[in-house]
Amino acid sequence: MSVEILLTGANGQVGWEVERRAATHGVKVRALARNELDISDRAAVKHTIAEHAPKVVINAAAYTAVDKAESEKDLAFAVNRDGAAHVAEACAASGASLIHFSTDYVFDGAKSGPYVETDPVNPVSVYGASKLAGEDAIRTAAPRHIILRTAWVYGVHGHNFVKTMLRLGRERPELRVVDDQRGCPTFAGDLADAALALARRALAGSMTEGGYGTFHCVGSGEVTWCGFTRKIIGLAGTRLGQTPKITAITTADYPTPARRPANSVLDSTKLARVHGLTLRPWPEALAEMLDTVLDGEQHK
Repeated sequence: MSVEILLTGANGQVGWEVERRAATHGVKVRALARNELDISDRAAVKHTIAEHAPKVVINAAAYTAVDKAESEKDLAFAVNRDGAAHVAEACAASGASLIHFSTDYVFDGAKSGPYVETDPVNPVSVYGASKLAGEDAIRTAAPRHIILRTAWVYGVHGHNFVKTMLRLGRERPELRVVDDQRGCPTFAGDLADAALALARRALAGSMTEGGYGTFHCVGSGEVTWCGFTRKIIGLAGTRLGQTPKITAITTADYPTPARRPANSVLDSTKLARVHGLTLRPWPEALAEMLDTVLDGEQHK
């Protein structure tokens, strides 16, 4: 039974959006959640991809608990390194193209400006190291791959920073948020649209040789976590029920199990140059997401 696109991790933030947006891109997706396919199970991955014979696999399955990974290293690597390798090997065996999501956390944050794809990698957390190991496994096993490095992903579905700030903004009079880490907030829906646009090209056989490889894919613009929070609360407005005070703090004021890069701003110029794809400015995408979430609550 051949399918156009096989999607793993269908219940995650990005996978959920890929499944729901596929029809608008004119493609058919067979979506598999973790309970249907655990990518850390090599035999299951091999069997599933051979059975469905997809032309493209979008691998949205991942272990994404950054802090928890510090104490669950084996599990993080089982999914993010070994799972990615299993999918890549099965894609190579079946002739499928692979689209895979990676992270800004492959970098250490020491660079002063935005990171480009060729900058040296040096993860400072278990999560970042596990995702980098997955990238390396894919490059080794699957010649026709696209690795989309993204960052600060949030969406309508699942747990994420935006939803956490909305909840805390209702519960607390003050939000203390780190202001010395910079990055690029990325709406899961926009990321899904980019992946589906690339999948369409792979399906049509119109991918040039330079079309495969590693690309940075993030919302346009950059901000700190504190600046991001100010925008979230500001755009939510009266729909939040109150307006909490937002106080900037340092990373040292808020210790976490995992180290995070001070600068994880990614430059997406290559994606625009090669594929003509540019994600929206992050405040525009955030406003759309908040309208969906908050207006949906009001109509319940």
